[in-house]
Amino acid sequence: MTNRENIKNLMNHLQAESNRDIHFDEEAILAAYEEKDTNHQSLSIKILSIFGGLMACLTFLGFIFMVDIINSPISAGILGVICIAGSCFVSKVSGKTIIDTLSVSFFITGFILIGLALFEEGDTIYPVLIALALCTLLLVQNYILSFISILIINGSTFAFAHNNDNFNLISAILIVQTVFITFLFLQEAKIITKNKVLSKLYDPVRTGMVFSFIFTLAFLGFESSFHLAEYYYDRTSSVVIALAILYVVSVIFKALRVTNITYRVLIYGLIILFLLPTLLLTPTISGAILIILLSFSVNYRTVFVLAVIALISFIGRFYYDLQFTLLVKSILLFASGIIFLAIYFFTRKKLTTHEKI
Repeated sequence: MTNRENIKNLMNHLQAESNRDIHFDEEAILAAYEEKDTNHQSLSIKILSIFGGLMACLTFLGFIFMVDIINSPISAGILGVICIAGSCFVSKVSGKTIIDTLSVSFFITGFILIGLALFEEGDTIYPVLIALALCTLLLVQNYILSFISILIINGSTFAFAHNNDNFNLISAILIVQTVFITFLFLQEAKIITKNKVLSKLYDPVRTGMVFSFIFTLAFLGFESSFHLAEYYYDRTSSVVIALAILYVVSVIFKALRVTNITYRVLIYGLIILFLLPTLLLTPTISGAILIILLSFSVNYRTVFVLAVIALISFIGRFYYDLQFTLLVKSILLFASGIIFLAIYFFTRKKLTTHEKI
């Protein structure tokens, strides 16, 4: 009831503020909102559905191998295709959480079976998995299946690059993820109003790309230390991430109406000074900061918390890999803490001043 009243108040406000007559189809708007609210599930419920699907998938696979149903790669591939097709069909006809969990289990099982069927075929497995995930993404606009499809596409591409020691491709993947995620976050309104398919795919694609980006950064951060880092990626990806951060900061400045040139130059300078060590050694910290800024700019709290956790983990790894004594590391951490506190109190003072004005 409260939501209906809020919608009506908003329409009345828009009509009052507009210079011309605006007519709304109130019944259609309220019906669409109620339908969306009924079908809406929180991200935590969807994540629990995915984990439930994983557990069911493992149980089902254990049963298959225990009774020896699969005796050849062909039978595994056929069963895998049946599982994927069945999960897509089930997700199309029903949107209930329990049905989503069932479809997720069959969906993941299908991809695992196809992977087992193509295991001996070398690199053939990667384009096949990517093609199947793309077909699912385009044909079935289900949140959970679309989210998993994005993870499969990114994971298969990264696995291909890593297994073939194609480090230039790894760097290119990181750059594409950076640009695409920045575009998704900052162009949300244009994308979701483009057409109905894009509006359905936007949330799962955005969330899936964020998780894929963090997974890529985590691999680079935890699998390789500084002396191996140059083999996993070049500094171009770090530069692109830094440029994306500066661009997002400029967007936030516009949103907060920060026009003081001195203040903006000071912030840009501090950002560059802070990112400079990461440009030479690792893109993980700057990548996590980019996600934090993007989620802050659009008020995406779940991803914001995830990015903060990732940032803490990446800083810990960065600290561990530094070839300094414990005393020097402690001094660096202490100095960094003082700098961040100074930035906090400075920005807090500025925000308070603007609020009074």
